[in-house]
Amino acid sequence: MKRFLERLASDAPTPGGGSASALAGALSASLLAMTAGLSLKKGSLEKKEVQGIRKRALVIQERLLRAVDEDAKSYEAVLRAFRLPRDTEKERSRRSRIIQKAYKEATHTPLLVCLLSIQLLQYSKILILKGNPNAMSDAAVAALLSNAALSGGILNIRVNLVKGTEKRFIKKMETLIKGWSNIRNRSMQVIFRKLQNEGNPVPPW
Repeated sequence: MKRFLERLASDAPTPGGGSASALAGALSASLLAMTAGLSLKKGSLEKKEVQGIRKRALVIQERLLRAVDEDAKSYEAVLRAFRLPRDTEKERSRRSRIIQKAYKEATHTPLLVCLLSIQLLQYSKILILKGNPNAMSDAAVAALLSNAALSGGILNIRVNLVKGTEKRFIKKMETLIKGWSNIRNRSMQVIFRKLQNEGNPVPPW
């Protein structure tokens, strides 16, 4: 973790915000696995459901941890594309195609981060509503982290879409983003309402 933070703080272009978003999601998954473990004997959830959430959270944690490096590598491919020669018309045309391809491929990791973060947010909601009440604040932090991961993923998708030229692909991504945003907004409203009802402070989001 210390080495990663040192790299993140350096003036190198990677790792950057995409990797940080993936890490936020991995931290959320870790907290959810812990909260689920604490909810096995206390809370209103069935043991099988809690075990399922814990197992899935650990799988997501591992996948998002790999995504930390994958995001950096995908952006490095974009940088390499921009370094291609552009002295002739043929070289410029080839360079442009490779840049567009690199930007499109650079959306894959933030797309994954968004998909997994939405799942984590749903698990957070379940554990906040029905899990161990003594671990509610941990599940709430997990929700905030998954929300941050989702927001970062959406931002990175849109940054790459700005450079894209495939209108069908852009429309598909915008449709997904709208769906994620709606799910996120509804889930966070439920989560914050529960926290307020339990007398817990609710941070802005």
